[in-house]
Amino acid sequence: MNKDKLWYLSPAKGWGQGLPVGNGRMGAVVLAEALKEVWVMTEVTYWSGQPEEVRAAGGGKEALEEMRSHFFAGDYAGGDQLAKRYLQPDKQNFGTNLSLCDLIMEFQPALSTGQLNANGAEQELVVYRELDLGEAVVRTEVQKADGGSGEDSVLFTREVIATHAEDLVAGRVRSAMRGGLHFTLRLEGRTSEFKVGSEHQDAGGIRFQGRAVETIHSDGSCGVSSAGAVKVQTLGGTVSSHDGIIQVTGADEAVIYVAVNTDYKQKDGSWSTRAAEQVKGASAKGFDRLKAEHLADYKPLYERVQLDLGTAEAAKLPLDARIRRFKEGKLDDPALVELFFQYGRYLTIAGAREDSPLPLNLQGIWNDGEANRMAWSCDYHLDINTQMNYYPTEIANLGESHVPLMNYVEELAKAGRTTARDWYGADGWVAHVFSNAWGFTLPGWQTGWGLNVTGGLWIATHLMEHYEYSLDERFLWEQAYPVLKEAAAFFLDYMTEHPKHGWLVTGPSNSPENSFYTSKPEEGGQQLSMGPTMDMVLVRDLLQFCLKAARQIQLDEELQERWSAALAKLPPLQIGKQGQLQEWLEDYEEAQPEHRHLSHLTALYPGNQIHPERTRELADAAKVTLEKRMGQSNLEDVEFTAALFAIYFARLQDGDRALKHVSHLIGELCLDNLLTFSKAGIAGAETNIFVIDGNYGGTAAVAEMLMHSLSDEIELLPALPRVWGEGRVIGLRAKGGFEVDLEWSGGVLQRADVHGCSAAGSTWIRYKDQRVYLELAQGETVQLNGELQILQTSGGLGTIR
Repeated sequence: MNKDKLWYLSPAKGWGQGLPVGNGRMGAVVLAEALKEVWVMTEVTYWSGQPEEVRAAGGGKEALEEMRSHFFAGDYAGGDQLAKRYLQPDKQNFGTNLSLCDLIMEFQPALSTGQLNANGAEQELVVYRELDLGEAVVRTEVQKADGGSGEDSVLFTREVIATHAEDLVAGRVRSAMRGGLHFTLRLEGRTSEFKVGSEHQDAGGIRFQGRAVETIHSDGSCGVSSAGAVKVQTLGGTVSSHDGIIQVTGADEAVIYVAVNTDYKQKDGSWSTRAAEQVKGASAKGFDRLKAEHLADYKPLYERVQLDLGTAEAAKLPLDARIRRFKEGKLDDPALVELFFQYGRYLTIAGAREDSPLPLNLQGIWNDGEANRMAWSCDYHLDINTQMNYYPTEIANLGESHVPLMNYVEELAKAGRTTARDWYGADGWVAHVFSNAWGFTLPGWQTGWGLNVTGGLWIATHLMEHYEYSLDERFLWEQAYPVLKEAAAFFLDYMTEHPKHGWLVTGPSNSPENSFYTSKPEEGGQQLSMGPTMDMVLVRDLLQFCLKAARQIQLDEELQERWSAALAKLPPLQIGKQGQLQEWLEDYEEAQPEHRHLSHLTALYPGNQIHPERTRELADAAKVTLEKRMGQSNLEDVEFTAALFAIYFARLQDGDRALKHVSHLIGELCLDNLLTFSKAGIAGAETNIFVIDGNYGGTAAVAEMLMHSLSDEIELLPALPRVWGEGRVIGLRAKGGFEVDLEWSGGVLQRADVHGCSAAGSTWIRYKDQRVYLELAQGETVQLNGELQILQTSGGLGTIR
């Protein structure tokens, strides 16, 4: 059975049926037909736009105080007008990540396969294609429809890899008939500035140049430049290139190598010739060695985590048929959820590696082009999308893939110092609702959604998470603490005391991207207020983390006192008159109760300020919030909202409802290639748009059903759905430097192996009402039974009680 494979018995007729490969920088979506194959090529730094300075209105702290006086007096419309005057920049060359080009191979049927029947008519062909997650390989077999079974029916095979080890994309085409391979290869640019030419020194080579320009998110004159190379090697036959087209005739086999680089942040011109050197080096190795190195680099990452949720007859169907069954409500296919989980891990490895120059954007490192041709942008949305891209990274045991985001946030903090000083007259750094390859940190171009003043802080919380899982002291003191300390400096300087409550609050700010009615409903829905819940949750987590870190080595004692004092004055989480968790400081009426964002529930996930046992009343209020939102007949049904529902119910220990939303995500909000999308009509989308955060959010939800870790406790099977009666998982990562393996039967835990992965760590292990305390050094393992009694220890033993 093709357990870890996305497989199909039909050709890919569009991007949504293509299969993605990636090496953390370059990506390709492979659209395979019988006699044609297209690689939609992307590169993570291929951005339009440019870095630009935008002059602030100059209001500073005086303008802030003027705005705040209106909000505190209940004049929200007046405060909003002032915010538009002082905190709404002009849009300039923000840019977007663009698709690079299409590599198109077209095969001549009669020549390449000898597929003429006795009457001279062309035979019907069948296409089998798959993405093997275990090997990160896309494979295609072209078969005769009436050619029997097995290898005798195969006319030719194709496979594609994106190798991180060699930093390029490569493919191999093989003919079953000697000398039966005949095809052309050409490139089509995805931007207006794209040129292709033959390589004069290489009969099987072409080079290309491009520039990332467009006229929706920039003025069409600025963007990153690219230079790439394609080389084809053949076994038998001939290969030639002319007018930018490669021609293969009479070959047994052909190997295609593609490399590209850009001038993004390059200090000299060496980038422009690097691709030619890369394909030369790769072709000297040959495809077999290239693939072996690719597997040696990839498989250890992928194989860290194994999941078995059982199987059913439906698992024998092609993936597109299995997705349709979920859409029809036929959910008796647990292996599809398992596949979705591992696909999310695959997309993490393929999309982000430790040395990636930029983190995952709205579409990972792939791009269907739809988000670039409208008001949307393939950028870094800092109000859920970029955060969700990394929700499963640590728990799914892929912490290295988190590193590009850490580096990006560090650079964002540098740029955000200017924004903090010029726009708010404040210390530290700040960023808002979205950013780009150039480190954009300003407010957005409309105050209603653009004044998300904690967008930068929200993405910076990933530095806290990376440390809490890894316990990497060097990372903490060299990268995380300096960035977070400066974020704390901004909020200490920026926050103000609420005249009624005496609380320290942010503002004017919004709760992305929702709106509310004030006591003056005739003024319509408002979005800006003082101290929205999400802001205060994030500021509390920030100050608590900085305080704990500083106390750890008795650092910044004066700051410790200031942070402690500020923490004591932050507003508490509040429960509204309908029993819901309040989204704003006041118990406003929602103007859009069907809204897709649920930002105030960051206190539940990824935060831990709400816990079903430690803060029961708040957990009940969070549940009311979810049920109210789900009860709206016109709920904005998008990929990240479905993933959030699943994650939140997992945190509330309701596995059945969590699984319901994961199943909905798969059945209703996935393309045939299992990539998630946002529906047309929502947030101005003109069509269904691929947005990758649903894949990552759904993966995180599955992991959270099986394990939830706090800084001092690991909960086993906290939200196990009833239909997952039998199963096992190996290699989940927990906070505190642990790995956990679990087995269960009849819905009951049978065994848990806890591995110490840091220098030393301690935690409580909890399963239902049972608890055990462990202290493990690196390399130590404790095996527990379903009652958390010790079955076996290895590698030495710390403390157990």
